[in-house]
Amino acid sequence: MFRIAALTGLAMLAFAANSILARLALGGGGMDAAGFTALRLLAGAATLAALAGASGTAPWRQIPALGTWRQAAALFGYALAFSLAYRLLGAGTGALVLFVSVQFAMIARALAVGDRPGALEWLGLGVALAAFAYLVSPGLAAPDPLGAALMVGSGLCWAAYSLLGRGSQRPLADAAGSFVRCVLPALVLLVWALAQETMTPMGIALAITSGAITSGLGYAIWYSVLPRLSRTRAAVVQLSVPAIAAALAVPLLGEAITLRLLLASAVILGGIALAIVGAGRRRTG
Repeated sequence: MFRIAALTGLAMLAFAANSILARLALGGGGMDAAGFTALRLLAGAATLAALAGASGTAPWRQIPALGTWRQAAALFGYALAFSLAYRLLGAGTGALVLFVSVQFAMIARALAVGDRPGALEWLGLGVALAAFAYLVSPGLAAPDPLGAALMVGSGLCWAAYSLLGRGSQRPLADAAGSFVRCVLPALVLLVWALAQETMTPMGIALAITSGAITSGLGYAIWYSVLPRLSRTRAAVVQLSVPAIAAALAVPLLGEAITLRLLLASAVILGGIALAIVGAGRRRTG
């Protein structure tokens, strides 16, 4: 049990670190969004393919055929919108907007296929939605509207990628295949970024670290523990990602946690947790 908890915590830390690395590279001018996206996807593809092949999850020659083109398109859209958004948003705010967008997209999909939430779930969703509206409403402390919109788009793409891969018998191998399918468009982005001469050695290092370590290894760790977690527990534990990102952003990026972000985060995450727990009880009741 301790091993599962430790690995789960490590995976959440890796996911939160993606926001920190992106903001360090993009907010500091060490990389443009195209270059960061390209290197992140290329490094992620190499890492996941190596892990899938070395672990025997899938033969090397099969990896390029795994996943689907729809998953790859959703993955590419997530990565590019993520990078564009982090040119305009702080790490903590960006992680929160991303997470909320993913969760609401998942809930919307469940409603579309006939799932009917109970009163506790509706209460949690209503509270979370109201707090999110407060977070992005106009004001001096509001996040950049274009950055928030881009991050919502990134979250919707990630939700689509997750939904398309739901039920996979080989999630690590399929993730590797989806990343490999993104190699060609990533190379096009990389050529464009090189032509703009906007990449610095530090920016390159941050992008590769994001792709190989906090994305590639992070996903591998998460997929290894996911079968040991209930759906409710897996959803609830991901509530920690925005909080971890915001906490790391203070010492590493010098970001201030505004009262608006603090209040909105607490209410949003609390509301979503309430909805997730309510859904879990309804399914098992």
